[in-house]
Amino acid sequence: MSQRTKGILREMGLAPLWRLRGAEEVEVEVEAPAVSVAIAPLPIEAVPTPARPVETRSALREALAPLAPVLEAAAPRREFSTDLANLGWEELEERIRACDACGLCKRRKQAVPGVGDRQADWLFVGEGPGAEEDERGEPFVGQAGRLLDNMLGTIDLKRGEDVYIANAVKCRPPNNRTPETAELAACFPYLSRQIELIKPRLIVALGRPAAQALLNQEIKIGAVRGKLFSHASIPVVVTYHPAYLLRNMADKAKAWEDLCFARNTMRGLRNGE
Repeated sequence: MSQRTKGILREMGLAPLWRLRGAEEVEVEVEAPAVSVAIAPLPIEAVPTPARPVETRSALREALAPLAPVLEAAAPRREFSTDLANLGWEELEERIRACDACGLCKRRKQAVPGVGDRQADWLFVGEGPGAEEDERGEPFVGQAGRLLDNMLGTIDLKRGEDVYIANAVKCRPPNNRTPETAELAACFPYLSRQIELIKPRLIVALGRPAAQALLNQEIKIGAVRGKLFSHASIPVVVTYHPAYLLRNMADKAKAWEDLCFARNTMRGLRNGE
């Protein structure tokens, strides 16, 4: 700044002047009434931003994985399956319909508790609801249900008459996939309470997931057919699921043999054998 400019500013009452390090002109402290002075802005150099790694979704999930148990424990969650021992039918079915104990609740239209004679000698346990069951809230109402009704008829049984039908899981698995182990475990207390209320003489497990839930062990249908197992001191017979039989017609004869074995077992139970 020239001496002449300094003199002009001093006569206008603008003093003292402060010099900013590295800059030619600065805004000044005003002792007299404020006067607007236009000052050209200083050039600003762009500051480079340090490079940061871009986190993909998979990398983020891996980073958060160790925190999953903590986050799950902190999230509010209702526990439905820990206090069922004293529940009657109405309360139990209300719990089932409101259950959120596993992820299957997120996509269901409605839970499917079961249907039939609540004092039946026969309990048939399937895998889980399908699309039509999810719509109607009743197990075995699609093609597999019609086949099951025919299977019952071959041993002189009828849906709803001395027969109760339930599933190992009460909500439909996505795309009718096989229920996962954690889903079977989360839902099993409901089935267990149903068994306690019904007090059936005989349980027929329809398919591998139902058999594994009842017997609490890994099984292969071909290896356990024609054998008698037990759940809570109740005999259990294992056979194929009707949906499997629709895809494997040749095994219908084996299912017929299993039903005959179940009928003979029931006769023995009723005769005290």
